[in-house]
Amino acid sequence: MKAIVTTGNGGYDKLEWREVPLPDVGIGDVLIRVTAAGVNNTEINTRLGWYSSSVRDATSDTSDIQTRSDGGWNAATPFPFIQGTDCCGEIVMAGSAVDQGRIGERVIVRSCMRPNGFEQPDNIWLGSDFDGAFAQYVAVPATEAFAVQCDWTDAELASIPCAYGTAENMVERAGVRQGMTVLVPGASGGVGSAIIQLVKRRGAKAIAITSREKITDIRNLGADLVLTRDDDLLATLGEGKADVVIDNVGGAGFPNMLKVLKRGGRYATSGAIAGPIVELDMRDMYLKDITLIGCTGWDAAVFPNLISYIEAGEIRPLVAATYPLQDIVQAQKDFSAKSHVGKFVLIPPQ
Repeated sequence: MKAIVTTGNGGYDKLEWREVPLPDVGIGDVLIRVTAAGVNNTEINTRLGWYSSSVRDATSDTSDIQTRSDGGWNAATPFPFIQGTDCCGEIVMAGSAVDQGRIGERVIVRSCMRPNGFEQPDNIWLGSDFDGAFAQYVAVPATEAFAVQCDWTDAELASIPCAYGTAENMVERAGVRQGMTVLVPGASGGVGSAIIQLVKRRGAKAIAITSREKITDIRNLGADLVLTRDDDLLATLGEGKADVVIDNVGGAGFPNMLKVLKRGGRYATSGAIAGPIVELDMRDMYLKDITLIGCTGWDAAVFPNLISYIEAGEIRPLVAATYPLQDIVQAQKDFSAKSHVGKFVLIPPQ
């Protein structure tokens, strides 16, 4: 089969379009013909080694690319390997311990897997810890491939797993419910746009932060109020106006996120695209009884929730553009420009 193989930490030259063997299919696995694979920050960050504790810059900073032994999602990255955290496809083979009737199902794959059960925090990720969906075929445990009944395109389905799974996990852990006010920085990205929809379906109010040119797009997603990154957050909203902040941005804006929270508020995060090193005034945290929630491993309810939302027509992703899989370099360049709203999706040759 054809695949994009990431050969190590570095620039776009580390993405090689090549012929590779079909993946092995274990007795409890299924082989999926990939029909669409979403593009995420995590694939770029892993290639750059951004997860290393030695990196202190925003995810877009590529000035200091070097090999880092702790630069992957779970420390060491298994180079060379196939990235691709989002997968939509068709089951074409099932291991001997799997119901053979599943062959032919259209599925999406749960990106975040909990190999030791949901009572344990350990997690592994498709396309970060083992070969992923930037290929014509991928093998995954059958329990991680979820059949979906809907009229969506493959590209739309491929935009769901990582972004919406990450978003639903944060919304769930933060306890978002009807009547709450939720602040969403970085609202135009895959995760941010998902958070807005997921917050609104729970009956909460969504306040979004985005760039000026994307205001209309974010309003159309259902945000109740849209601010720009240039707005003075405290002057516009005032202190203590949000029940929850769900923030994948971090960086210099972090201190004001805590000030905007109400007493007893909750701050949830699963990323830091504007920079991982932030200034924390401990008084803002403890005097207001704020809870800080780090979110990586998905809880058991997250992916079944998403399948039910899709099949009930309660959410709809935004696909900004699609590219042939072999054009991944252009897709990642366009992604890093951050001028889009929604997700970029790669289409393997069929």
